[in-house]
Amino acid sequence: MTGSGNGNGAVARATASRGAGNRRRPDDRDALRAELRSVATDLEFPVAFGGEVADGGVRLTEHFGALTQRLHNLEVREGKGLGGQALAFGRPIGVADYGAARHITHDYDGPVKAERLSAVLAVPVRVRGRCRAVLYGAIRERVGVGDRARDSLVAAGRRLAAELAVRDEVDRRLSTAETIAASSRPEMPDVAKLEELRSVHSDLCALAGSVEDSALRGRMYEVAQRLADLRSGETQPPPEFRLSRREIDVLAQVALGCTNAEVAERLSLSPETVKAYLRTAMRRLGAHTRHEAVVRARSAWLLP
Repeated sequence: MTGSGNGNGAVARATASRGAGNRRRPDDRDALRAELRSVATDLEFPVAFGGEVADGGVRLTEHFGALTQRLHNLEVREGKGLGGQALAFGRPIGVADYGAARHITHDYDGPVKAERLSAVLAVPVRVRGRCRAVLYGAIRERVGVGDRARDSLVAAGRRLAAELAVRDEVDRRLSTAETIAASSRPEMPDVAKLEELRSVHSDLCALAGSVEDSALRGRMYEVAQRLADLRSGETQPPPEFRLSRREIDVLAQVALGCTNAEVAERLSLSPETVKAYLRTAMRRLGAHTRHEAVVRARSAWLLP
């Protein structure tokens, strides 16, 4: 039960990005809820709860297996209770008997006793050194938290941290891409700016393919297409080629000079799949080489 001043800036940025409807960032609480549900479903902890860090504390918004509403929206401060200790030390902390534990404060004994909780484990979720959420697992018997249960909750925290890191990077790339698209001018950008545009487009395509949320993925591809549409006073309509989204993703990486192996790693595909996409794209573009395929894709406004 916890909070952390270190996470305030990151949470504020994440909250702001959720409020920006044009970014369509999924609600981070959905990811937190899913991880807690996985812990409770595995039956390692009969009770699982947690929340996001903000304003020097954490609001416990998600609960599974609770008997009362005492934990709902409970605000826990840094250094207070079990979670506060977990945040202070930046590592999971557990107790076999919460009521008798002497190394934590007992500011939240009321809600804990109402739920009849005894063994409790608190896991801070840290992204790039900042705490973003806290996950709790609890048992109503006076028993030690077993290794399997501990590993289950820690793994959930790691998965949530990884998901939040991806979402943060998506936000950063979208912000950069939209800035470039919004500031486009009629004149041809210099070489450095053009290469930056192409690099951002490539990274955006690579990230989009790894995002599960369809609305966010669609928004990312929309912004990537806006980058590809940037031109310098060209008025002649481009030739019409039909490429799949994944074929464009592959060509975007090839355009940066990536090898098939590097493309495969960036797009989480097998090298054989990359080759197949590249062959199909070359055939549809009427190209005989990788370089020619990139040139034709750019002339068709499929790539910046």
